Amino acid sequence: MFIDRLRVLVICLRPWCRTLLTTRKPQISKGAVVARVVVDVMLKPEILDPQGQAIARKLPQMGFEGIGAVRQGKRFELELDGPADEEALDRVRKIAETLLANPVIENFEVRVL
Repeated sequence: MFIDRLRVLVICLRPWCRTLLTTRKPQISKGAVVARVVVDVMLKPEILDPQGQAIARKLPQMGFEGIGAVRQGKRFELELDGPADEEALDRVRKIAETLLANPVIENFEVRVL
C-alpha cells in the first residue's frame, strides 16, 4: 500500500495520524528512484485566520513595518518510492484531501521538489 511506503518528513499535528505517518521508514536500496513532494495547506481566503491576524498585529510592535496581512498554513514534505509520475501525484492528492487538509476550510497544493 502506498501509505506504508511513504515517509513524512514533517510530523502531522493531528494525534490520530501521527503514528500512522511516522512509525515506519521504508528500506530504500541503492540506486532506487526517490521523489520528494510538497503539500502546502492553507485556509481558504474566506475563512478567518486568527493566528495570522495575531502575527500581523505583533510585527509592528517588534519593529517589522510594511506587512499588511499574514496567513498561516502548514507544509508537508513526502518522500515517494519511485518517480513522481501522474499516478503517484494523484495518490498524494488523495492523501492530502483525506488526511492532511480539511477540504471544507482549507485548500492544498501538491508540487514536486
